[in-house]
Amino acid sequence: MTLIHHVASGPATRPVVFVHGFGCGLTDWDSQVAHLSSRHRTVAVDLRGHGGSPDAAAACSIERYGADVAELMRALSLPPAVLVGHSLGCRVVVEAALQAPEHAAGVVLVDGSQFATAMQATLTTTFAQPNGYETMVQGMFREMFHAKADPAVVAAVAARVQRLPRDVGQKMLLDLQRYDVWRLTASLGCLRVPVMAIQTTYANERRERKSLQQGQTTPYLEMLRSAVPSARVEVIEETGHFPQLEEPARTNALLDAFLAKAFA
Repeated sequence: MTLIHHVASGPATRPVVFVHGFGCGLTDWDSQVAHLSSRHRTVAVDLRGHGGSPDAAAACSIERYGADVAELMRALSLPPAVLVGHSLGCRVVVEAALQAPEHAAGVVLVDGSQFATAMQATLTTTFAQPNGYETMVQGMFREMFHAKADPAVVAAVAARVQRLPRDVGQKMLLDLQRYDVWRLTASLGCLRVPVMAIQTTYANERRERKSLQQGQTTPYLEMLRSAVPSARVEVIEETGHFPQLEEPARTNALLDAFLAKAFA
């Protein structure tokens, strides 16, 4: 069995598995790995079609990604782990926790979301246009960072997503929408481990990404609270879609508190 590309470090106890988002990679978690690996086994992965795990679009789906992470945890003989997912990776860690419950001690959702039914038509129409996919992705990633973000980091993330094969990108955006409509809420409701959401942004009525404020809620957060009433929701204000890059210290502090309880 060929495992997805991953980097593991730290002691063999209290593992934390990191899963990146759409068009991203395992280096997004470098600050978290550096912070935790003296005390935890950290495993950061590249999903199929991304980074060091090249594959055809036909082999890519949220469920397959979840199975890949589950297979990796089994192959590494990990004790129950906290799975941390960002964006698209939020869906993947939910699937992995459900497919390998014996390896799951908790789930952390970093700036998750839920695509609406109408998004399917938008995606299909956009992809049919010349350069439609490229234009959409470039626009999406321009909105993902707060004005305070390091321009070098923003440029690196934007350049990386452009290297994602178009067929993989189109397949996964469509699959993400499919999963959100047909499986996300039910899958969340099936989790039997502690859940924390670190939320930083939301999409307004014009589908523009905005920073979330303390006390503010969103349809996604309301869905999450309904599906997982015990879920802990933490908001990092004045931050973009990548809090692990823009606010690593605050992200790490929230992870520390959650891990302390999950591994108590």
